[in-house]
Amino acid sequence: MKTLTLSLLTLLVSLSLIAETAKPKPEPPADLNNVPADAEKSATGVQWKRLAEGSGNDRASESDFVKFHYIVWTSEGRLLNDMTGEKAGIAPVNKMLPGLREVIETMAVGEKRRVWVPESMGARGRAPAGGHLTIDAEVLKIIHPPAVPSNVAAPPEDAIKTRSGLAYKVMRPGTGTEHPKRSSKVRVHYSGWTTDGKMFDSSLLRDEPAEFPLDKVIAGWTEGLQLMTEGERTRFWIPSRLAYDRQPGKPQGMLVFDVELLKIE
Repeated sequence: MKTLTLSLLTLLVSLSLIAETAKPKPEPPADLNNVPADAEKSATGVQWKRLAEGSGNDRASESDFVKFHYIVWTSEGRLLNDMTGEKAGIAPVNKMLPGLREVIETMAVGEKRRVWVPESMGARGRAPAGGHLTIDAEVLKIIHPPAVPSNVAAPPEDAIKTRSGLAYKVMRPGTGTEHPKRSSKVRVHYSGWTTDGKMFDSSLLRDEPAEFPLDKVIAGWTEGLQLMTEGERTRFWIPSRLAYDRQPGKPQGMLVFDVELLKIE
């Protein structure tokens, strides 16, 4: 059985590598260096052309994250990046290449554009001197960061406090009746802040739930999630001794988490 399992694993890895290798590289567009006459141009010199319509009125702002497909070529036709198909990038708008950011902020979900970014708007150092970048971008999702809790500094009077010092408040009741056990594996969405309102982590910004066994996380989570049911969203105020007390590189002091329990495995 062990040999069969290893053989099957080897086969699956091989097939995955073959599939990845077999994916054809996108060819540079015909208008790589010949911007169409109907392309729009901004005051900064960025030019763009809509390739597919989007839908809805939502647009990204500088505080948002965007999940998107994109392909980047230099003006000489060299492929710099291909995040299409099953791959997608997630980036904060305020950290994007200035020329791409300018266009992304005006795009709807589902919209696709071809963008020509000049040196002055971020292509310098990424393209040959005097050249530009041509980017095909498609917005898949606009991710708005969760708001900082108004009571992030301290638990409110109506929060429940356990014997350990953990405080919590149910923000939305669950739909299930089962509670996870210490040995359970759970799937959650969460966001975490320090008491001065700085977010240090969020699964929402990665657009992917987190999965973990409850006995492998900080003590405040191990205790707190056992109080929840599936579908519940709860805010926890976790004292330092139940969090990352004196652990280098980890947020210190009391931490505040909004946790949504999606599933008990």
